[in-house]
Order: sequence, then structure tokens, then C-alpha cells
Amino acid sequence: MKAPRVTLEQWRVLQAVVDKGGFAQAAEALHKSQSSISYTVAKLQEQLGYPLLTIDGRKAKLTERGEVLLRRSRHLIREAIDLEELAHTLGQGWEPEIELVVDEAFPTPALLRALKAFEPQSQGTLVQLKEVVLSGALDTLSQGSPDLVLSGMVPKGYLADPIVEVEMIAVAAPDHALCAEEGVISNERLKKELQVVIRDSGQESSIDQGWLGADRRWTVSSVQSAYEVVASGVGFAWLPMADLRDALESGRLKKLELESGGERNFHMYAIFGKGERTGPATRLFVELLQQSCAQCTDLRR
Repeated sequence: MKAPRVTLEQWRVLQAVVDKGGFAQAAEALHKSQSSISYTVAKLQEQLGYPLLTIDGRKAKLTERGEVLLRRSRHLIREAIDLEELAHTLGQGWEPEIELVVDEAFPTPALLRALKAFEPQSQGTLVQLKEVVLSGALDTLSQGSPDLVLSGMVPKGYLADPIVEVEMIAVAAPDHALCAEEGVISNERLKKELQVVIRDSGQESSIDQGWLGADRRWTVSSVQSAYEVVASGVGFAWLPMADLRDALESGRLKKLELESGGERNFHMYAIFGKGERTGPATRLFVELLQQSCAQCTDLRR
């Protein structure tokens, strides 16, 4: 790799001469002698092979080439400062990347609010987001060490905080036969219709949490797929209430009034995959997630 001939300090001196309006002013701002400033700029121009500045009276002005290079040098200095800040945060244990595993039943609005709030505070931390269903979350913990897992199941030996209560409701499209029923829908009536079930993404310990009373079942791979199939008028399903508000308000889906089990509630947990080694960025994200989930609770009141 070719080494740069010009140093960051030389670019910084050139910026000071231009920004402050002259060599004397730059020397005062940088706490250097004027001769040192003059030598640095002269050496820079010598290395490049052409002038960057012209002197108009007592004021230094950029040449056309100088304007182009100064503009690029500002980005270079900014990136160098950002790199040093990143190195500092890494030295303090701030994670360069968070691996986040989320069960698809987790309220999407709450997750998106937390991610939006996290970004400006992330200090450059990258987020790797993986969506799973049911025991797929347990598989990720057994196969590696994700920083954070949001799931309704907590395996033994892991630290976890309850973070939100998820409400699943039975829904169908307005033109579905179940929506034409008068009064509450019995289990016997429900058995005659097609149920859409979301496939467990786990490979090691797959769990079937569909309603076992249904004789006819279609299985899809995601909450979004289940939503689209049901909204098209094919079958019914239990889906996360938090993700259905717009569809219910617009009339694209309708909540089914069942004799029993029309609503299913369970807790989601924030599981710390690295335990006591959980870093500050992950802990910050969990705090933001808890604040975001509190808004979900307030909306239900």
C-alpha cells in the first residue's frame, strides 16, 4: 500500500490559514510560530507540485486547485476525528456492532421507535437484525452469542428482563365466512375453516403453537405472509394486535368474536446473550426499547 506523502497536520494548517485569513492568524489559533505555519504550507505545495494559495495584500486566498483540495481535506480531517472517537469508545467497551434477534411477534412499532431513537446515540455501532419465530430464538442462543434476543421463551442460564406483553387476536378478512356469523363463534364452527399458522423457524426444537382444533391448516414462514394471506380472504389467524391497528381501522381485517381464546397474551423478554459481558450500547438499546414499549401500554389504555 502506498503511504501518503502529505500529513493530516499539513491539511489542518492549510485549513487554519484559509479559515483565519492569513499565516499570522493561523499561527495564533494553532499556538505555533508564524515561521512554522509558513514552512508547513510551503512544504505542502512543494510535495504537490503546484501552489494552493496566493497572497493578496495580507490575506491568503485559495487557487482553484486549492479550493478543490481544501474541500476534500475537510472530509479527511472529519473522518480522522471520527475514527479516533470510535477508537476511544471501543476502548471503553462500546460495541462496534450489535447482533439483535427478534421474534416476529414482537410489536413492530415499538421496535422501530427504539431503533430510530438509538441511531443518533449509537456512536457508530452497527445493528445486525435477524427475525425468527418461536424456538428460532433459542437456536440462535445455542449456536452463538447474539447480544440481545427478544423472545417469549427464556432458556435456562440466561439473564432476561420482561419488556412487553404481546396480545395476539384472531382475525379474518371482512368478506370471510366467519365474519358473517351472528353472535360469538364456537370452537366447532371454527374447526370448519382454514387456519393460517406461522412456521416455527427453529431447527433444533421446533414448536407448534397453532390451534390444534383446526383440521385445515396452511403454514407460512412469517407474520407478514400470514397477514397477506388472511387479508386476501383465505383463512383466519391469530396475529399480533400491535401490528394490526391500521388494518383493523381501515377495515382490511376484522377481529373475530370467539366463544373462547379470541385473545392470547404472553410476555416478551429481553434476553442478554452475553450475560454479564453485555456492552453499554446493548444496554442503552434495551432502555430505549423499554421506553418505546411503555408507549404501547399507554395506547391500550
